[in-house]
Amino acid sequence: MIITEFMRGGTLQKYLMNMYPNCLDLELAARFALEISRAMTYLHAKGIIHRDLKPQNLLLSEDQNMVKITDFGLAREEIIGDMSTEAGTYRWMAPEMFNVFGESNTKRYDHKVDVYSFSMVLWELLTSKIPYKGRNSMIAAYAVVTQNMRPSTDDIPKEMVPLLVSCWAEDPADRPEFIEIKYFLENFIHYLCTPDMSPPRMIKIGHANEVSATGECPCTSHLKQKAKGVCAKPSSAASRFFRCFRSCF
Repeated sequence: MIITEFMRGGTLQKYLMNMYPNCLDLELAARFALEISRAMTYLHAKGIIHRDLKPQNLLLSEDQNMVKITDFGLAREEIIGDMSTEAGTYRWMAPEMFNVFGESNTKRYDHKVDVYSFSMVLWELLTSKIPYKGRNSMIAAYAVVTQNMRPSTDDIPKEMVPLLVSCWAEDPADRPEFIEIKYFLENFIHYLCTPDMSPPRMIKIGHANEVSATGECPCTSHLKQKAKGVCAKPSSAASRFFRCFRSCF
């Protein structure tokens, strides 16, 4: 028997559905995203991949000011070269997890599938909409894989677009680690709460060995060698730039 905390606020999915067509306050949306990124940073540091990150698996506190991750039914320990398709929920599923041609489940993936799913959750936090609403889930997933389809960013605050685009990059190696996402969101919230702060500027997020100087590793401890290999690659211009701020640590 597993005993877990009772979250009286219900699921994030229901909360957003009840709010539509209105959207969350931008600061609250960013705070929810920050709490999720902190939890995922911890899970990845323990070598755990959730594999089904979505609003239905995110629960709110009674005052609906705190979000926590639940439902680890599909979670598993990350083992290099031994993560094969297919698991998760199609609308939030990373393209590398989707067996689009019905072949044997031999495609490999890693912890970056959670970063892709996070991008869909973040998009929902900012729009109160379901990704690809009006499309069949399977058809939407097929378009994601074969046509590189992504949700529209037309109504997304411009400061958040680079983060979204980076997190849902087709190549998992181009997606940021959750610790990078966490740093971005912390500074973004600080920017929102400081009216007289200088406008944000674009900077390039450091590589893994630079981030680790803070005392936190952006990759799981048992994947350090792999992380160095991936993170040391030159970042792509489109997906490795975040909006950061002059007050960055």
